[in-house]
Amino acid sequence: MEPLHNESESRMAVALITGASRGLGFALARALADRNWDLVVDGRGRPALETAAAELAGAGDATVTAVTGDVADAAHRLEMVEAARQLGGLDLLVNNASVLGPSPQPDLAGYPIDVLRHVYDVNVLAPLALAQLALPLLGDAVAGGILNITSDAAVEGYEGWGGYGSSKAALEQWSNVLAAEQPRLRVWWVDPGDMRTQMHQEAFPDEDISDRPPPEQSAPGLLRLLDDAMPSGRYRTSELADVALVAPGVEA
Repeated sequence: MEPLHNESESRMAVALITGASRGLGFALARALADRNWDLVVDGRGRPALETAAAELAGAGDATVTAVTGDVADAAHRLEMVEAARQLGGLDLLVNNASVLGPSPQPDLAGYPIDVLRHVYDVNVLAPLALAQLALPLLGDAVAGGILNITSDAAVEGYEGWGGYGSSKAALEQWSNVLAAEQPRLRVWWVDPGDMRTQMHQEAFPDEDISDRPPPEQSAPGLLRLLDDAMPSGRYRTSELADVALVAPGVEA
């Protein structure tokens, strides 16, 4: 676990982002690196994560620590939080890593319970466990907090999405409760919408998803949460981006 340093040692803040080797996690990490945030990033595949970390380290004045592993592994979660501690603390925890489950998605009547248990381990329990470890470091966060990536499947009854959707619903509810229990900490759960990502392609294996927006288009909405220190709650990046395009004092 070696940080990739550039020549500058200055930093604005530290973010820990899971699932940052590609997709939305990488897009947000890149946006924060451009703002000189130091980063702890994780992913399950070492080559992809190392490539991503090298690119992030070349942006702005970011120091990037890449930690390969599975968020469902307790030792891996400890390693990530310790890496943040070594960078000086933690201002933002982004629980982005998740698993889809079987593809195509099975109906609940035939959903393998052992597979569903793994989906819950990754999408519900691991983010909460990581948040528990991170809370002592997040106590002094001013503009940051905890950002949990959710989905419209958490609130809509899509046929065949009972496993993934219910896991995201559980993620949303513990986010909601944590926000009530930790009123001084901002807790956001955000639906980024459809994106042109590997997971989205896995969810729709027989469809052409080239018309979906790239994950980079969701990054500005996520940054707005930080820029405006928005209150805890559920958001959609499309709505946040629309607001960001409206000049102050001008009605949308």
